[in-house]
Order: sequence, then C-alpha cells, then structure tokens
Amino acid sequence: MEITRTFDILELQVEKYNKDDALAAKSGDKWIKISSKEYFDQATLVSYALLHLGLKKGDRIAVITNNRPEWNFIDMGASQTGVVTVPVYPTISVKEYDYILKDAEPRLIFLADQGLVKKIKPLVKKVKSIEHLYTFDQIEGERNWKELLEIGRAHAAEFRDKQKEIKQSLVPEDWLTMIYTSGTTGFPKGVMLSHNNLISNVKSTVKVHPFGLEAKALSFLPISHIYERMLNYHYQYKGISIYYAQSMGTIINDIKEVQPDLFTTVPRLLERVYDGILAKGKNLKGAKKQIFFWAVNLALKYKLHHKNSWFYNLKHGIADKLVYSKWREALGGNTKVIVSGGAALQPRIATVFWAANIKVLEGYGLTETSPVIAVNNMITDQVMIGTVGPVIEGVEVKIADDGEILVKGPNVMMGYYKKPEITSEVIDEEGWFATGDIGVMVDKIYLKITDRKKEIFKLSSGKYIAPQVIENKFKESLFIEQIMVVGESEKFASALISPNFEFLHSWCHLHGITFHDNKELINIPEVIARYQREVNEINKNLAFHEQIKRFRLVCDEWSPASGELSPTLKLKRRNLYKKYEHLIRDIYQYGAEDDMKGFEHKR
Repeated sequence: MEITRTFDILELQVEKYNKDDALAAKSGDKWIKISSKEYFDQATLVSYALLHLGLKKGDRIAVITNNRPEWNFIDMGASQTGVVTVPVYPTISVKEYDYILKDAEPRLIFLADQGLVKKIKPLVKKVKSIEHLYTFDQIEGERNWKELLEIGRAHAAEFRDKQKEIKQSLVPEDWLTMIYTSGTTGFPKGVMLSHNNLISNVKSTVKVHPFGLEAKALSFLPISHIYERMLNYHYQYKGISIYYAQSMGTIINDIKEVQPDLFTTVPRLLERVYDGILAKGKNLKGAKKQIFFWAVNLALKYKLHHKNSWFYNLKHGIADKLVYSKWREALGGNTKVIVSGGAALQPRIATVFWAANIKVLEGYGLTETSPVIAVNNMITDQVMIGTVGPVIEGVEVKIADDGEILVKGPNVMMGYYKKPEITSEVIDEEGWFATGDIGVMVDKIYLKITDRKKEIFKLSSGKYIAPQVIENKFKESLFIEQIMVVGESEKFASALISPNFEFLHSWCHLHGITFHDNKELINIPEVIARYQREVNEINKNLAFHEQIKRFRLVCDEWSPASGELSPTLKLKRRNLYKKYEHLIRDIYQYGAEDDMKGFEHKR
C-alpha cells in the first residue's frame, strides 16, 4: 500500500506487521505491550470521539506529555480527522505555555499527570478556545482520556462512514501538526508541517539502517520534539517495536531490560555515558586499570571502512573481549545503532563507540525541515565521523556565499503560523530555506556543520569566534558538564563553566577538600586552580584568539527545567546571558552603570 499520510502507517501496522508489541510502556515493574490491532482500534475510537465533539479539519488540540503510547492514539486519531496536533514540551515555563496556548488556540488539551495539571490548568481557564481538558494519568476531578474511547465506542456507528470519508479526502499536503520552536530569539514560532513533510522524511531516513520487523527501539527523547516525533513514525513504518522509557532518569535500566537494537539520542547523553565509562576505569586498580586505558587509547585510533592494519585488528580483538564487550553489556548487550542529533557530537566519542561495535550515526536537521537534512548512512557505508553524513534522498543543499546552509525539498515546512513575513525571511521565492547554520561539504558528499550563524561573533580585534567548536573541545574534560563561550566585541574570549559536580565532588573527596554546598565549592581556591589548569591544557589546542583567557564557575547545574538548556540539551544563550550578566560584567570589569559591548541584543 502507498504511504503518503501519517495515518497510512497505522493501516500498514495492521495489514503488514500485526505485531504483539507495536508499542510498549512500563507500569510498575512490568512492560505493558500494545498490539498493532489494539493501537489501530484505539486511535479510531479517538477519531469518532473528536468528530462527536464537533472538531473539524484545521482545528487544533494541544498535547503536553512525556513519551507514552497514549500519545500515538491521540496523534493518529486526530490526523485521521484532519485535526492538527500541537505537541508541547512538558518542561517549559508557565510564560511559554501561556503564549503557545493563546497563539495556537486549541479546542482540547491533553496533560500527562498531576504536576502538569497543577501548573497548566490555571492558564487553561484563561484560554477561551479550550473546551475540554483530559489527562493520561487517572487524576481525581479531571476527565481521563479513556472517556474519549467510551465516547467513540458509543458513537462508532454514527461516525464510521464520516471518518472514512474524511480520511479519503485528506491529501499529503494537508496540515498535520504545529511544533513551537523559539530558535535563538523572541517568542516561540509555530512551525506548520504537512503529512508530506513528515512522510517524505520517513521514507528517506529508513534507507540509512537495515533494521525492521524483528527490531526494538527505545524512545526517550521528547516526542514533542520533531526529531523523536519523526523517528516515532519511522520506527512504525519499518515495523520496529517502540518501547517508551519511563523517564530520562531510568534510561540505563530501561536499556538493560528492553535490550533495544537502536535508539536516538543527543550528544550530551552520549558524553555522559562516555564519562561514566572513563570514571569506572579510573576506579580500577593495577593491571585491570592498565588494560582498560590501553583499550580506550586503542579505540581512539579506530578507523572506519576497514582501514585498520592487521596488527591493530589483532589488538582490537583482545580489547573487545576484555573491555568493549562490557561497554556493550552496559547498553543492554544488543544495541547496534545509535542515531545522534540535535547538536554536534565530539568525534572522539563517535570513534570510541564505533570501535566498541556500536555504530553511531550522526545526523542534522531542524524543526522547519521535518527535521532531517543529512545523516550518515550505514547501508551505503557513507559514514564520516565529524560530519553529519550525506544529504538525504530528495533533498537539495547548497552553501551560500557567507557559508550558510540552504535547503530545498519536500521536508521544508509549510511556514510559520500567523507569521508570513517571518516565513518569507527564511524561505526565498525559489523555495530555499535558510537554516541559520554554517557548514561545508567534505569530499562533495558529507555535510559538516561548523556553527550557528547567529552565534558566531567577532572580538574587538576583528577575529571571529565560533563558540560551539570551542565549547565541544572543553566538554571533553571530565570536570566540565556545560560551558558557554562569551566575548562579542571584547578583546578576548571568556567562558562560564557549569562543573560536572558528581566528578568534582569525587575529586574533592580524594584531595581532602570539604564544603557545605556547590556555592561554597566553586569559590574554593584549590578548585578554581584545578579548573585553571584544565583550561590552560585545552587552550593549547586552540588558536590564540580562540583561547579562553578568563572564566567563572557557576554553582548551578544547567537543565531544560531550569531554563538554561533546550529540551535537546542545547544552550539557551539568551537565558544564560540574562542569568549571568553579573558574572560577565565581572569578567570584563564593567560597572553596573556601564553598557557592555555586543551584549544588549542578547538580553
């Protein structure tokens, strides 16, 4: 059957795959599996219920939840009736919820749990468009989403023919979803995506790995983000079972239990896994420790495409038995592919995972491109570490004179909701979308991202600073969890550093350093001196103008919940500049009454 709309995948699930575990989630200590048939039936009942409630093509419903099977029932049920889903992150601020709900004007809203009800229900009362609120968890005094199933069941005969008629009338170019993205400035923008935007991306990305009907994937990145959303369709299109992690905090245990063949992640999580591996190695003693770090150093010299010498392969076989096999066990023992996106992945981390026979495929895209533009390809063996791989089938890329990546293809969005003037700023008359990223083509095949156009800045000397590149080098340190490079229009580059407090606490314990809390810890002279040595060492590998001349440690752990990071763990620079203005002023010795160069537009 031809797949041109997202809900066509639902029929594919039943007609071709008919799996016992199309979807699965954990309840208590047990994984609850949902069959393809059950999935189809529940989504269809949701469709009938929405029609009974009077929703029509183009109406919006908002869904704010963690990853769970219920998301699919609502998403597919809505799409079959032409209703537009507006997924929203469950971790953003009240101010952002207020803006998005008033802008999107949904008729229904779905909330995952008690915490979200407490946070969002007061806002719901102020949004005139919202007629009903449903929850996924059972919450006293609130309508549960299962009431929709009962409504659908009660009115199935009445709406069965109408639903089929609507499904047949929907075309690939119809509006499917709206995802809000803030980008680098201002209030969130609603990115309107069609069925064809998503399905074209699914059909191109399924050609980068060989896994299908027998495989399982673990899903833990926010399904409200286009990256995991598209891959959710991608897995279903290929017949891969989807197991939803309980939370970000249970990922390692969930991986061990599910033993997935593949999963998607962001670089920061891979960095944490790698740091955890190294930390365990440092706790070993004697010969075991020597063997461990011999294996790590050997992994860092690994080459793709069978370019290792016979002698290297001999040593690699020994290292695999003694060390790498244990790394694979820590990732469930069955993980064959990890797809990384959302930010730049450190090449050394990708290299080490490949050496351990865990293939990391780095890709690249944006919400506005549904999202994938390029990804390393396991099937064609077009993989180059340090790049985001070849441009996917059906999509065109060209590099503008200033280095900006321009994209054209069926994956490019319909436009920004209610913002035609901003849409025309990023999509020209020929259909080229300006990504805002700077990149180059390597060997005329592989796309390499070098930085964000709006994040690159000049020092007062006229030298350019690409902060992401520098930040990634510093994050290789076990002492550094996050870092933001600053210094626009200043004489030199500086940085704000959020320490890896778990590692730093262990280091302090070994060196007899006591402290009451992290606020006291970052001001201890021995700690500052240790970070200065770390900065000095990394600076040796940077050009003179790129070197970090001054830094300040912060006592906060940056996260999406506290506003310093996006849901995909990228820096929210505007928020960080505002939060730490006092530290940046201190670095560059500005008084409270002084205007800082290059800073006003960031606040």
